Amino acid sequence: MNSSTRAQTLAISTAADPRWAAVRARDAQADGTFVYSVRTTGVYCRPSCGARAARPENVAFHDTSADAQRAGFRPCLRCKPDQPSLAVQQAAVVARLCRLLEADEQAPSLEVLAREAQWSPFHLHRVFKRITGLTPKAYAAAHRGRRVQEALSRSGSVTEAIYDAGYNSGGRFYADAPKVLGMTPTRYRAGGAGTDVRFAVGQCSLGAILVARSDVGVCAILIGDDPDALARDLQDRFPRARLLGGDAGFEQWVARVVGFVEAPALGLDLPLDVRGTAFQQRVWQALQAIPPGQTASYSEVARRIGAPAATRAVAQACGANALAVAIPCHRVVRNDGALSGYRWGVERKRALLAREAQR
Repeated sequence: MNSSTRAQTLAISTAADPRWAAVRARDAQADGTFVYSVRTTGVYCRPSCGARAARPENVAFHDTSADAQRAGFRPCLRCKPDQPSLAVQQAAVVARLCRLLEADEQAPSLEVLAREAQWSPFHLHRVFKRITGLTPKAYAAAHRGRRVQEALSRSGSVTEAIYDAGYNSGGRFYADAPKVLGMTPTRYRAGGAGTDVRFAVGQCSLGAILVARSDVGVCAILIGDDPDALARDLQDRFPRARLLGGDAGFEQWVARVVGFVEAPALGLDLPLDVRGTAFQQRVWQALQAIPPGQTASYSEVARRIGAPAATRAVAQACGANALAVAIPCHRVVRNDGALSGYRWGVERKRALLAREAQR
């Protein structure tokens, strides 16, 4: 085989390898899955390396940096493939910042976090949100909310819960509690006793629809075939709250939700009372970022919130969503594009997606 034919054969082999597409695209998501070496330079690189593109006949792929070095190649000085990737380094910094946010009663300011990370405040804010799905402020609030809920559930009194949740004073605890619980701590411990939750059941093209609101905002949008089952579901969520039928003013809220279901292009501009763990809120915020008419797989959502191994947990968070259409879990599909896993039925999911596609 002459050199020209051999080069052509090598080029064809490289081009047929799916890893070559990642190298050509400089795909940072492929970093850590393999490295590639260039025979003419004697170096090996990450897939995302910004160096001048190599000719395919000069490229070989290696599973690890160690494999490339054993083959006689040295690490590229530009992309430093023998060191943790930029994404891994950033994730480690963000994880450290998360521990700081979780440890302090008064969340550190963006400037303090930026000094700790040795980044600019703007860069920190952008990277933190990309990896966690939340801003530092929202992450701290979500974590405090989870601490408040857990402490109230296990403590013998609200006073004990204040210190169990890591608060040094009652003032900050009582300031945070209504925002994350939708009610006072005492009422929360009592299962919502004394809290008013207004609701109404209407009809839409998808069946019965129940809309409920607390003092904070809409706390439930439930869809089903049986209005009584929807009411029981609401009662299970607020076991000791005072469930009240909606008045004439509340009926307008229901009409706006029904209108949004029928015509998604109208949008839904209503305050929401969103309750969930920090992880669930990260998932739900990622769902709200999916544009109408588009979908994302559970694994894509997991990657977007910086937790690529948490596909199953993302699916569970979608299933825990009690705000149908407002938090659009219907826009999440399987990796192959198939529809599944919608708590209100796959046919309703199909109908919602079809309407959004007609915008």
